[in-house]
Order: sequence, then C-alpha cells, then structure tokens
Amino acid sequence: MLRYYGFIILLIITSFQTSAFACTRILYSTNSKAILVGRNMDWSLNNMQTHLMVYPRGIMRDGKVTTNPLTWVSKYGSVVATAYEAITTDGVNEKKLAAHILWLNESDYGQRDEKIPGLSVIMWMQFYLDNFASVAEAVRFTQTSPLQLAAYFHPITKKWIKLHLALEDAQGDSAIIEYTNGKAQIYHHKSYAVLTNSPTYDLQLKHWHQQKDKALPGSTNSEDRFVRGSFYVNHMPTDSISIKRELLELLSLMDNVAQPFGVDSVERPDVSPTLWKSIVDLSHGVYYFHAEDSLNMVWVELSKFNFRAGSPVMDLAINKYPELAGEVSGYFKPMN
Repeated sequence: MLRYYGFIILLIITSFQTSAFACTRILYSTNSKAILVGRNMDWSLNNMQTHLMVYPRGIMRDGKVTTNPLTWVSKYGSVVATAYEAITTDGVNEKKLAAHILWLNESDYGQRDEKIPGLSVIMWMQFYLDNFASVAEAVRFTQTSPLQLAAYFHPITKKWIKLHLALEDAQGDSAIIEYTNGKAQIYHHKSYAVLTNSPTYDLQLKHWHQQKDKALPGSTNSEDRFVRGSFYVNHMPTDSISIKRELLELLSLMDNVAQPFGVDSVERPDVSPTLWKSIVDLSHGVYYFHAEDSLNMVWVELSKFNFRAGSPVMDLAINKYPELAGEVSGYFKPMN
C-alpha cells in the first residue's frame, strides 16, 4: 500500500502546473463553547479529487526522499482531507491536534544534506499528525530534532512545491511554521489566529498592524484576506449561546475570506476559487467539511472511528457524493 501511495504522489505532483494550495485558515477561540478552526481550500483546478481518509495508528511511513528518508510508525490516528487521493492537506488527529498546509511562494528549504534524515514537504503535515499530541510538542520537536524538510521538484514545469504549515490544538494553542533560507521560522502563540499565503508571516503581521485602523481591503489577494480575517476574528461575538451558533459565526467569517468561482489567475496561483472549506471542533473532536459544489455540510465524529493499530485505512470519496449531509462516518469504506 505504501508503494502505491508513493507512486500516486509522484504522479499527482507532476500534474500541478501552476496550481497552488492557496487558502485561508482562521482559529476561532474567543468563545467558551468550543475551540474551532476553519480552513478554505482555494485551488485553480475544478476538481481536486478530494477524499476524506481515516488513518489508524501503527502505519509505517517514510519521508519520500531518495536518500536517508525519515521513517516512522504513526503514533496517533487521524481524519484528513486529501488532494488527488494521496496528499494530506487538512485534518485532525485523535489527540485533537489539527494541521493544514497552505502555499507560500517564499519557502526555501535549503540545500539537501543527505546526512540528515529527510522529510519531503509532501509528507510534512501527515508526519506531524502521526506523531504529536499538542502544538507545544510539535514546536519542541521542530526546534530540537535533527530533521531536514526537503523540497519537491516538479520535473515538467521546473517548479518547487512551496508550503507553510499551521497547527492548533484543543487548548487553543497555535503555531505557524515556515522555512526560509533553509531554517524553520516558528510563530508560536495563541494570538496567531489567521494564516493565508504570501508574504511570510512576519510581514503579514506587520501589514496587518499597519492596516487595522484603515478601511478594510476587499480584494482576494492573500494580504487583504489576512487583514479581513484578522479584523473579523477580533470582532466576533464572545457570548454565543451554543456550539451551533459558534459554528455559524465561524462559517460567516470563512465566507468573508473565500474566493468566488471564476476568480482565477495563471500569473497569481494564490488567487483561486474556494473549492471546499473545513471546520474542526477541537474541543469535541468533530471534523466538518463543505464542498462548494454541494449544498450540504457533512461531518464526522472522531469517537466513531477505530484508530487501533492494524485497523484498516478508511476512505470516503466525498467528491463523488454531493448528496451526502450530516454525520457520515458510516459511509467510510475500508481501502483494499
């Protein structure tokens, strides 16, 4: 099965062309009912062949680099959304650590040093979900462990896959991890609630502080989405009466930073229509998902899945079933 996934990943990456994981992530932790995080997936192709997957503990994985790959066995199970049936883009593990990869043009993972265990950027997010129970634990590992994140070269277009990573947990902790000049830049604080794309996070924060007392910008550019998201997450109600109300509040915020169909640019791959959005209830272990080609919201409760080692990988090709609505854990099927 692992060889199959490696082959699929190679196949998919070589078809990316100018597409990018352009997105917005917002951590919504101002209310007392639940810690929530929302994510919009913006993409320049109409169909990402998205699947919802359940991975149990005990899966043997490697870093997908040619020489000296990092190897590990998954410590925690997870529920994730994949791109093209293979690449983990969004999700949460059984310890209620959530993660998301977003495109960042400025990413620079440095020259590969084959003496250091390597982890391909396309396995980055799944590695964190497999191994860590909290943001603080993931940050400590990033700061101290001998591991090198490896770039993935797209052989046809001669482009590199460029990503940054967002993490959150049930305590409302937050971290953004970016690589520039070959080194990890970590932004670790509960106040780091919003993430979009370029520029790097330090410059996004600087731009937000310069703009927050001015009229809100209305474009779909990454910088403007960051400003709008930062403004609204700090002006949402703090006295919601129910989790349902808080979910609706966050959905309204995610809609404000979403990008309409037809907004697409070859020159600006980070400006693309929103194809789906997710919300993770980190307090109660629920993963919500809404595809923009469906009128329905679906969700799964992590407690309904068997994450024990040796359990099958479970799959739901959500893109093929736009009629589904509500709690859909019973629709997942074991992978062969």
